[in-house]
Amino acid sequence: MNDNHFKFSIAVIGLPVFFVLFLWIVYWIQIRFDFDFYQNGIYPRDFSGLQGVLFSPFIHENLNHLYNNSIPLLVLLAAMQFFYPNQSFAVIGYGILFSGLITWFIGRENYHIGASGLIYVLVSFIFFKGIQTRYYRLVALSFAVVLLYGGMIWYVFPDVDQNISWEGHLAGFITGFVISLFYKTPEYTKPIVYDWQKPDFDPSDDPFMKHFDDNGNFVNTEIPEEDSQMVSSYFNSDVSVHYIITKPKSEEEDL
Repeated sequence: MNDNHFKFSIAVIGLPVFFVLFLWIVYWIQIRFDFDFYQNGIYPRDFSGLQGVLFSPFIHENLNHLYNNSIPLLVLLAAMQFFYPNQSFAVIGYGILFSGLITWFIGRENYHIGASGLIYVLVSFIFFKGIQTRYYRLVALSFAVVLLYGGMIWYVFPDVDQNISWEGHLAGFITGFVISLFYKTPEYTKPIVYDWQKPDFDPSDDPFMKHFDDNGNFVNTEIPEEDSQMVSSYFNSDVSVHYIITKPKSEEEDL
């Protein structure tokens, strides 16, 4: 796979816009018809609270909560769809499922709602997957994510803010990391390795390297007739060039 893999498509814009728009529609229904969707969130270690594993990412407490989650989702979902188009839907689906289950196991006995768990899944996956591929574009994306959202790491710890679900954040971060390990991406283009970079390279077999000593100093030598064609082919050029190599002059001739 090479850089042609990263192609812009309508899904790069459509996926994040549709997802975030759906969140706002759910919130509008909640306000307009006075629905209490909070009880559809994750309630840890309670059988009825399992419904929140699927529903909680789409439920938000207030407008500020929804707005703070909408901007990162727009950016991260667009990045996922552009750089990982074949994995984006699987990461979103499995991310919501497993981060929700972990929250259900470890969370405090309260309703956990909001899409922040999914945000942590996306941040974690994009960061760790980019580092694992060692592909320069994806590594650069990993560093960009750290620059934009690196401060979020503090909110996976208890007692930072009692009003937020640090359990959901931690669950999302763990889930994104695990998915990055088990969900394989196609192999990217490997860097070009020249013959002289290979471990088994023997300079004595290269017609050009024969003109250098062990210290890298150029040494004038005569080219055997059988090697002349090899030297000419080594310098790949459309222009006909004649190379003349002379014997070193003696000290008497220099004087």
